[in-house]
Amino acid sequence: AAVVAGAGRLASLSPDVLTVVRWIGVAYLAAYATLAARRALRPRSALIVTHAAAGGRRSSAVLATLALTWLNPHFYVDMILVLGPVAATHGPNGWAFGAGFVVASALWFVGLGAAAKLLRPVFARPATWRVLDTAIALVMAALAVGVAIRG
Repeated sequence: AAVVAGAGRLASLSPDVLTVVRWIGVAYLAAYATLAARRALRPRSALIVTHAAAGGRRSSAVLATLALTWLNPHFYVDMILVLGPVAATHGPNGWAFGAGFVVASALWFVGLGAAAKLLRPVFARPATWRVLDTAIALVMAALAVGVAIRG
C-alpha cells in the first residue's frame, strides 16, 4: 500500500536514488549467485537449511519467514523499482494494480508451498539441491549482469 501510495515515486525524485538502488540490487544479486554456486559446489552447506527446517519449531519458521521477507533487499528493489513505478502509470487504477499484485503474490507463494510439499521426496536427495542451486546461481548472475548493463 505504501508503494502504491507514493513510495514508488521516490525513484523519480532523483536519478541518483535509482543509481544507488540499482547498484545495491546488482551487488545483492551477484552475492546471491555466488552463495548459490557455493552451495552447488559444496552440497553440505545446503543441508543447513534442511536441518533447520527439520527442527519443526513454529517460532523458527516464523522468524525465518520474517527475515526472508523484511531483510531481503530484492523485496525492496522490486517494490521501489518495479511495483511503485508501474502502479503510478495506471493513475487512479494503480490501487487495482496493487491489489492484483497482492493476489498474484499470494497465489504464487501458496503454490510454492504446495509444490514444496509435493516435491519433498525429490528434494530429499542432495543431487537435486545441487541442480537447483546451479540453476539459481545462473539465473541470479544473469539478472545481475542484466541490471548492471541496462542501468
